[in-house]
Amino acid sequence: MREILIAGAFSLIMSLFGTPVLIRWLAGHGYGQIIRDDGPSSHHTKRGTPTMGGLIIIFSSVAGFLLSHLITRTQISISAILVIGLVIALGFVGFLDDWLKVSRQRSLGLTGWQKVSGQTIFAAIFGILGIHFIDKNGLAPISLHLSTVRDTSLTLGPVLVVLGIILMVSATSNGVNLTDGLDGLATGASVMTFLSFILIGVWEFGQGCAVTPGINCYQVRDPLDIAVLAAALAASCTGFLWWNASPAKIFMGDTGALALGGAIAGIAATLRIELLLIPLGGLFVIITMSVIIQRLYFKASGGKRVFKMAPLQHHFELSGWGEITIVLRFWIIAGLSVALGLGLFYAQWVSR
Repeated sequence: MREILIAGAFSLIMSLFGTPVLIRWLAGHGYGQIIRDDGPSSHHTKRGTPTMGGLIIIFSSVAGFLLSHLITRTQISISAILVIGLVIALGFVGFLDDWLKVSRQRSLGLTGWQKVSGQTIFAAIFGILGIHFIDKNGLAPISLHLSTVRDTSLTLGPVLVVLGIILMVSATSNGVNLTDGLDGLATGASVMTFLSFILIGVWEFGQGCAVTPGINCYQVRDPLDIAVLAAALAASCTGFLWWNASPAKIFMGDTGALALGGAIAGIAATLRIELLLIPLGGLFVIITMSVIIQRLYFKASGGKRVFKMAPLQHHFELSGWGEITIVLRFWIIAGLSVALGLGLFYAQWVSR
C-alpha cells in the first residue's frame, strides 16, 4: 500500500511544479492552441494558450510510478508495463496531431482515419500482448472471459477479446478528447475515474484468490500494481488541474486526452471491469453519445440538429451557461457516475 502513497506524492509534486516550466517553454516557442472558427465565440480568447500539456501528465505519472517501485524495491508488473506502453503510444498519436496543428497554425492535424488507425494499431498490440504473459496462477494481464464487474464464465476467445479492446480504447480515448472542450473538465473527470480504480484495485488485491481464497475471490493478475499506476495518474492529473482550471494557463491537447483515454481503458481491462467502465466514465459516455446523436439526427433529418452544438458542453455554452458553471455541474455528473459504478461493484460482491 505504501507504493500508492509514494507514487501519488511524487506524481503530484512533479506535475504541480513541472507544469509551469512546461508552460513557459511552450509559450516561448509559440506552441499555442489553435481555435476552431465554428466553435463558441467565447473560445477565441483562448487562442495562443500553450497546448500539449499532456506531456507533463504522462511524464509525471510514469516517473512517479517508477520512483515508487525504486524506493520500495518492488517488482513492476507486466500489467502495468502494458498499460504504460498504451498510454505512451496513444500520447504519441495525440502529440503528432497537436504538433501538426501548432506547426501549421491551423485547427486541422491528423485526419480522422490517421488518428483512428493509430489508436487501432496500438490498442491491438496492447490486446494481443495482454492475453499472453501468463503467471504461475494461470492468469494473463487481460482475461479471455467477458468481464462486467468481474470476470464471468463466458469465454470470448482471443479474437473477440482483442476486437473488444480496440473498441474500448478507441471509445475512451475519443470520449476524453471530446470532453476536453472546457477548462479543467476532462482533467477533473479523469481524476475521479482514476480514484475509483485505486479503490477497486486495492479491493481486488485484498479479496484476491491468492490472498483470500474462496468462491467470491477475484481472479486478477496484478490489481495492486494497477492501483499504484492509477494513483500516479490521478495525482498527475490533479497537479495539472491546478493550472488547467479556468482560466486555463495550459491545455492538455490531444497528447493528454488520448493518453488518458488509453489509461482508463487499459486499467479497466487489466482490472477485468470492462463493462463497469460505462458508469465509471459516465460523463465521457454522455458527451460522446451527444456527438453521435447529433450526427445521426443531422443526416436523418436533412440538416436539423438536436443540440445547438455538439459535444454537449458547447450546447450549454450557447444556451447562456457560464463555463465554470458547466464544468462544476458536469463534474457533479462525473462524481455521481463514479459513485454508481463503485456501488455496482460493491453490490455484486455483497450479493455473492
